[in-house]
Amino acid sequence: MTTAPAPAPSPAAALSPMLQRLAAERATGALMRDRGTLYLADGEVVHAESPATPGIDVLLTRGGALHRDGWWDAVAQAGAHRRVGRYLVDSGRVAGGALELCHLGALYDAAFFALAPTRTPARFRYGVAHWIGPVRPVPVHAVQRETLRRRELLDRIWPEAAGDSAPLLRTGRPVDAPVPPRQQRVLEQVDGVRTATDIAQELGRSAFHTLVDLRRLAASGLVEAAGPQPTGPAASASPRIELPEVTADPDVALLRRLRDALEAL
Repeated sequence: MTTAPAPAPSPAAALSPMLQRLAAERATGALMRDRGTLYLADGEVVHAESPATPGIDVLLTRGGALHRDGWWDAVAQAGAHRRVGRYLVDSGRVAGGALELCHLGALYDAAFFALAPTRTPARFRYGVAHWIGPVRPVPVHAVQRETLRRRELLDRIWPEAAGDSAPLLRTGRPVDAPVPPRQQRVLEQVDGVRTATDIAQELGRSAFHTLVDLRRLAASGLVEAAGPQPTGPAASASPRIELPEVTADPDVALLRRLRDALEAL
């Protein structure tokens, strides 16, 4: 009598077996990977951050939902208590629906990069919470499913991923049809130095949706990655991004974030 083979793991589960396990045990803490960090509470994703994406602060302020001074006031008043999101709503600075929409956008955006393939083991810090506080938790399976959907969408638009992380150049080729305004704004930022992440930060826009526009521009022959591109396994590996240390002390985390923001001014 033969034993039936064990079922293969689903594509979503293969994104991060550790994340799948943490969801099953309803863990709370921070899952740190090469390109970002996922924050969990009771096994659900409550926030995500990646250096490859604009944070929720950029999306709120550059999108016009919140004045920059209002953001820093919320951080100063509620960051140490991990209730920045709640403070923004209770103080009337941001409508609850607008905050949820922006937070979900930032979460899915960062999770897409945080769950990128990597050869480096992930780490989990139990008990760590993000200073944004509770907004709307998202089940792990929903985050994984959306990440896979986004990967497939990018591949359908243009299968070459070299331009996702490299500096980008305009090709100078003639345009057969008018470039849509959204793509035109992205194209105007392509200067041979900026990467997709740089462009997203400059425009205050989702990094993933910036990639969508750039891949469409690449498919139209209007942009390309600058310099020679690697071949073989190195070409498909995502570059490692040095992440800031995740700490359970909200005061230390807050001071570091404030310091970095002030130095960037």
